Amino acid sequence: MKISFEFFPPRTNQGKEKLTQVRQSLSVISPEYFSTTFGAGGTTQNATLKAVLDIQKNGNIPAAPHLSCIGSEKSNIVELLDKYKSANINRIIALRGDIPSDMHDIGDFHYANELVEFIQSEYNDYFHIQVAAYPEMHPQANNIASDLAHFVNKIKAGANGATTQYFYNADAYFRFRDDVQKLGVDIPITPGIMPIINYTQLLNFSNMCGAQIPKWILERLKLYETDLESLGDFGFDVVSNLCQTLKSQGVGSFHFYSMNRTEPSLKLAKSIV
Repeated sequence: MKISFEFFPPRTNQGKEKLTQVRQSLSVISPEYFSTTFGAGGTTQNATLKAVLDIQKNGNIPAAPHLSCIGSEKSNIVELLDKYKSANINRIIALRGDIPSDMHDIGDFHYANELVEFIQSEYNDYFHIQVAAYPEMHPQANNIASDLAHFVNKIKAGANGATTQYFYNADAYFRFRDDVQKLGVDIPITPGIMPIINYTQLLNFSNMCGAQIPKWILERLKLYETDLESLGDFGFDVVSNLCQTLKSQGVGSFHFYSMNRTEPSLKLAKSIV
């Protein structure tokens, strides 16, 4: 079983110390890699770079930086990738990224497939390139057919694998996997797993990224909104059952959105390894 965890780059010394402790705790199950997010329009570029280099230098788990192309020029993409290559980092999460409302020039790239194609043209097969997948459809897609076509374009451009947006309906993942296989895509598609630990936070995240929360889950989360212990227990049951369902149908890799916390991602990961 392949397990990976995602972090966001810390902004304070306290946050850095906490993330170091989290990494050490999550390392006990020997994850395949730790990924680090990249803010909209490259707003966390320097923080992401520092966090990634720290992961790569001070541990035995490989780092995998996110790389968003919106707001980027080819020259600064090459500059970043050269730094990662020099640090022996060979996995990249290549994304389009969100477009900030005040951005007028989105740079040299408009879509993630253009970024993937550029990385392959400049570095051949040095980097293992992961891209994003949306089992319930990208929130800005016109329809499911166009969304699937955009995903296929990323794979044809040279992506080696994909990680999904989080979801709580296993059938959405299986349908997406079947649909892209019919379109000729045969790469690993790793489910992105979001632990349920906070009602308001999850609702806000889901509204932004278009992830659906089934009504039966949502109503119980409302019931437990102020009872964090019950919410945590319920959330663990929901997500662990989701993981077991995916595993039973042949899924061999899971990517956990840790939110820079050890628990409950570690508990969930241990339940399936």
